[in-house]
Amino acid sequence: MNGIEVRFLGCGDAFGSGGRLQSCIHVSHDGGRFLIDCGASCLIGMSRFGVEPNDIGLIVVSHLHGDHYGGIPFLVNASQIAFGRTEPLTVLGPPGTKDVLVRAMEILFPGSSRVARKFALHVGEFSDRETVTACGIAVTPYRNIHPQADPSFALRIGCRGRIIGYSGDTQWTDALLDVARGADLFIAEAYSYGKQARGHMDYVTLMNHYGETEAKRLVLTHMGREMLSMCGKADCECAEDGKRILL
Repeated sequence: MNGIEVRFLGCGDAFGSGGRLQSCIHVSHDGGRFLIDCGASCLIGMSRFGVEPNDIGLIVVSHLHGDHYGGIPFLVNASQIAFGRTEPLTVLGPPGTKDVLVRAMEILFPGSSRVARKFALHVGEFSDRETVTACGIAVTPYRNIHPQADPSFALRIGCRGRIIGYSGDTQWTDALLDVARGADLFIAEAYSYGKQARGHMDYVTLMNHYGETEAKRLVLTHMGREMLSMCGKADCECAEDGKRILL
């Protein structure tokens, strides 16, 4: 593979607006495959768009809402029972990820957190503005403003000399300038068009600041019903399930 391919396996909000799958972004490069967020519908997206689950070595989670991490118990369980996985899987997320993931697995599939697996599951937790390297990927989290799931983070990800910035769910914060500055791709939430909602980004506010980032490319994601109806008026790309981007 030449370069990096980013593919949206899910770009929807938590409520299924527009019939879209939940947040799950697949990144392919010469050294492997990883996910940015892993919403509850992740396995549907992988099956629909021809992604091999066993090829994924790393999942980076922005915050602990089900539409961003809820697919991990399904993926882990299916990897053990259906996919015959033997290679390690690493999950990186905010403080609390280890405990939340165990509890989610026990709620959804009782006993699944305690079974002897044929593959190693490594779960790590990151801290604000401290870079973590896993599977050859450099992840720097930046605390954002999403009080519904505090602590929540935007992510600046370095991969094969390219930078991907990801806002996660957040209202505007100047931390996003550090996340997106000079990035090859900035994936940003635009939940609404102009209406400001606590903990979420609107398109108008985002565009008022986008020029400051000097990011090379902007793609909107996590769009609610109102924003989906306004995509034709957007001055940038809007994600769709299955959309591919080459960097």
